[in-house]
This record gives sequence, C-alpha cells and structure tokens, in this order.
Amino acid sequence: MVIVMKPHTPKEEIMVLKNKLEKENVKVNVSIGEEYIVLGLIGDTTKIEISKIQANDYVEKVIKVQEKYKLANRLFHPEDTVVDVNGEKIGENNSLAVIAGPCSVENEKQIIEIAKQVKQSGANFLRGGAFKPRTSPYSFQGLETKGLDLLKLAKRETGLPIVTEIMSVDMIDRFVEDVDVIQVGARNMQNFSLLKELGKTRKPILLKRGLSATIEELLMSAEYIMSEGNKNVILCERGIRTFENYTRNTLDLSAIPAIKKLSHLPVIVDPSHAAGLWWMVEPLSKAAVAVGADGLIIEVHNDPENALSDGQQSITPKRFKKLMSNINKLIEAGIRQEYNTINA
Repeated sequence: MVIVMKPHTPKEEIMVLKNKLEKENVKVNVSIGEEYIVLGLIGDTTKIEISKIQANDYVEKVIKVQEKYKLANRLFHPEDTVVDVNGEKIGENNSLAVIAGPCSVENEKQIIEIAKQVKQSGANFLRGGAFKPRTSPYSFQGLETKGLDLLKLAKRETGLPIVTEIMSVDMIDRFVEDVDVIQVGARNMQNFSLLKELGKTRKPILLKRGLSATIEELLMSAEYIMSEGNKNVILCERGIRTFENYTRNTLDLSAIPAIKKLSHLPVIVDPSHAAGLWWMVEPLSKAAVAVGADGLIIEVHNDPENALSDGQQSITPKRFKKLMSNINKLIEAGIRQEYNTINA
C-alpha cells in the first residue's frame, strides 16, 4: 500500500500518521521529494482501514500495490534513485556512468595500463574480475585476493573507483574495505543469503540479471538487499538465455524502459556479456544509450587474443576510445531517451 500525501504537508503530520500506521504492525517507508511525499507500507496491510486514512486532511490518495517488490517499486519512490560513488553519480539525469576494464585482473602492469587508458577515454569506473565464476572448473578462476590488491594499485594510480564481483559471504568485510561498488554476478542473483548480508552494508551493489530471470525476479532480488537497509542498488541488464546461440546471450533492450517504469533504481547495460562478440559491443552500447540506460559496463583488454578470460568479447583500448567518442556524439545529438519519472 502507498499513501500519497498532499504537497507541503508538515513533517509533524507525516510522523503522526507514520506512528499510527506502525501500531498496525507494518513498516512505513517515508520518501520525500521536491514534488511528492509518499508513505510506503510494507507488511500485512489487510487490517488497515483505507477509509480512515482517506479521511486524513493531508492524504491525497491511497494506492494498493499489486507487485511483490515494495522498496524497489517506483510507487514507493517516484523520483529516480541516484547512487553516489565517491562523487561519481549513477542514475543522475544527463549523465552516463561508464565502467570499463578487463574481464580478469591478470598482473600489475596489465590492470594499471588498462585503467589509465580507459580513464583517458572517459570511463569513470574501473572493472576487473579478481574472483571469476566460470562454467568450467578448469578455466582460469582469477587471482582472488591478489587481484583485489592489484585493483587497489590501479585505483591509487588513476583515482577510478573499483567495481568487482563478490562470490561468497565470507569475503564481504574485505570487499567493504577495498571495493567501491560490489558486483553480484548473474549466477548469484538469487543467492538470497549473500544478498541479505550485502543489504546490511551500505556499499553500492551492482546486481546483474540472472541468465533466465524475469524482470520481476530481478527486482525481487534487489528487494532482498534493500529490505536489510541498503538502498544503494544498481541493476544491470547483461543479456538473457534464449533459443538463439549465435550470440552468447540475447540483450533485452526492452528491460531498460520496463525497469524505468516499474522501479526508481538506476539500470546499466553490459553489452560485452550480452553478445560475447567484441564487434557487437559498439552497436549494442549505442542502442543501450539510445533507450535510456544510466550506464555501461564494458570489457576492455590491451591484448584480447591472449586474455585469460573472455578475450573474444573484449575490445581494445583504441576501440574503446572510438566508442566513447561516438557515444558522446549520440548524447550531444539528443538521441538518448529520457523518461518522465514522476509520472512513469
């Protein structure tokens, strides 16, 4: 249930209603924006008499929420959420977050060199896998904690915030200390025990859509994180498994406007994992920007032919520079879709 208050309702009146509702054993999430005041009720609302709420002079309307997800629902939070990472904004109007770097951290020279090159081309975050979940147990599994140390060196050299994937609950303390954005991979999207523990932190979480997950399932996974108190969630469309096997996955561009309508959370796109083919990264990136994605996460490697993982979907720093130039031209031309988030 969502209660929309009239504009300029005094804060003391909001708190009076909030306290009254909480006596009915529901949790009340208060969201106050420039153009709205919303009270989101979480829990069993069947015993709450809507007519009594509507009788309150400060209540504009009461809306029943049909979706299972509440905190991630745009009804609860009409304005877009903007996640601040060391001053870099994800989800802010007219900005595009670009996360770039290799699939796997391989050595010190490699990660620092790539970090410098992607920053020079306009990336504002550095990605790099320290722990690598692979389909085959015989494939390169990452440098693990040594990889985290190398990412920290690259950050020290460039100032780029670190984005890397976590695999298990026992690494959370280390990630909170060393990583700026903790990535939850597609295979762990429904690892609910991990999601709940990450929800107890306040670190930004990049949550990737599962291989065969629906949009609602993705939002429900975000709900697990948010229900523990962490509202800094960024969603990622990285392609889903379909009958088509020409590409690694099928990029669901329709997910971007759908999520924008259903949720206030920022959504970015991973064209590298979606296609699995380096030459598709640029056109898919442009398409993602055109439909209104808040950012991109792109695999960049200085020697893709000899990469220890996913070289076939990595672009070179030179191609990344060209891609960034073309994307900036698209944005300047006004081709990027914008959404009326208040009335989405």
